[in-house]
Amino acid sequence: MSEAVTCPCGSGGRYDACCGRAHAGTPAPTAEALMRSRYAAFALGLREYLLVSWHPSTRPADLDLDGAPTWRRLQIVDTVAGGEDDTEGEVEFRASFRSRTGPGLLHERSRFVREDGRWLYLSGDDLGG
Repeated sequence: MSEAVTCPCGSGGRYDACCGRAHAGTPAPTAEALMRSRYAAFALGLREYLLVSWHPSTRPADLDLDGAPTWRRLQIVDTVAGGEDDTEGEVEFRASFRSRTGPGLLHERSRFVREDGRWLYLSGDDLGG
């Protein structure tokens, strides 16, 4: 991805200064930053990043992104904790997409934990579209 391209996470920043840093190995500073970087990874098809940023206790053995929807927009609805000094956090978001069957919306409250200085996705509750 070109460094001057706007980040898919919707922050308005450049990819290389936003989620591109996390995708290159710099730990996300907050749970929300990890959430944004994971959304961008889904949008860009970065399977390995998604797996490495997933907590080992809930991580799937494999992640098949073939036939995945085209992610269109991320909206952060709410955050609870998840700051630079926290060890747990939650992020509620809405992510719009287009699949083979048409447009859709993923509305989820995700839980994150920080271990060894790195935020990891733990689990999420689907709140309906």
